[in-house]
Amino acid sequence: MHKARRSPTSPSPFDTSTPVLLLGGMENSLAITRNLARHGITVRVSGLPNSCWALRSRYCHQSFAVPENVSSNDYWKELLLPASGNSPLHGHVIFACNDEAVEFLADLRDALAPHYILDDFDPELQHAMLDKQKTLELAQSIGVASPRFWKLSSIKDIEKIRNEVAFPAIVKPVHSHKFLQLLNCKLFIIEQDFNELKEKATLALARGLEIIVVEMLPGPDTQLQSYSTYIDHNGKPLFHFTKRVIRRYPIGFGGGCYHISEWFPDVAELGKKFFAGIGFHGMATIEFKRSPDLKIIEVNARFSAPHELAIRCGMPMDLIVYRHLTGQPLSEQTEFEQFRGLLAPMQDFLAFLQLRKKGEMT
Repeated sequence: MHKARRSPTSPSPFDTSTPVLLLGGMENSLAITRNLARHGITVRVSGLPNSCWALRSRYCHQSFAVPENVSSNDYWKELLLPASGNSPLHGHVIFACNDEAVEFLADLRDALAPHYILDDFDPELQHAMLDKQKTLELAQSIGVASPRFWKLSSIKDIEKIRNEVAFPAIVKPVHSHKFLQLLNCKLFIIEQDFNELKEKATLALARGLEIIVVEMLPGPDTQLQSYSTYIDHNGKPLFHFTKRVIRRYPIGFGGGCYHISEWFPDVAELGKKFFAGIGFHGMATIEFKRSPDLKIIEVNARFSAPHELAIRCGMPMDLIVYRHLTGQPLSEQTEFEQFRGLLAPMQDFLAFLQLRKKGEMT
């Protein structure tokens, strides 16, 4: 049974002397900063000043804002691996809180590992989880259902799928963070016009972006459910957490603005099957849509945006992972408070207006 319980570290004291550095993120890095600092852990943060909320938190011990006109990867490399060979941040636990940070740590794991405490991730699989096409291919290879998808490498490929693709469809990036940087959106939804699909796909390809066309699974956002876990180097999960989405903004494709914690055994089992099947280690959240059977949508190999919900439910993933990485492991965590919500008020109100316009809410 999954119910409310105290923080897993509350019954006994633990060593908080190892500091933590968070790279990137928005609301997730803020939630982690607050939670770890309240337990006495020193937290430092580096990210973009206009989007990394934790940089301005009173719980942030020291901030390293990425300068304007400098890429996050370049700045982090100089910060953590300076030419002098000696960084004052040596010895920190490092948590990735966005896709750029995941990519950075995967690219430089061998150089960073002698100086920092990194999680149990495999760089090749980290890159695979960033690649939306590769994620779906891996799922299919181990018998986890996915939406139909088509790889588009060139404009010529678009015509080849004219008689195959069904609408509505999604023009989706292979690497979401690169797509967002260049086109200022996460994806394109094409309702029923192949010419529109061709136009949007051509726009992305012309900017050198890798894209796929994915069938848009029928059903409302309430059918989105996810499973979060951390798997150590021995293949042992440290915790199990599931939740569902109530609303997203924009509806149908935006970020979740209303989440509810709820235990879904079949979601957890399918998530475990996926991670075990590909040999994944480290932190991850896998999202499915029940349409009507569960089909994989994507995997985020990091702490996800609604991290605060897990903390409030008694499943502080960040603290559990911290204790694991600092040699203070806990027993497998399985209990959390169900039916607790996390709401982003402004975005949820805008989602309500969209749903009301469509006649789906009153």
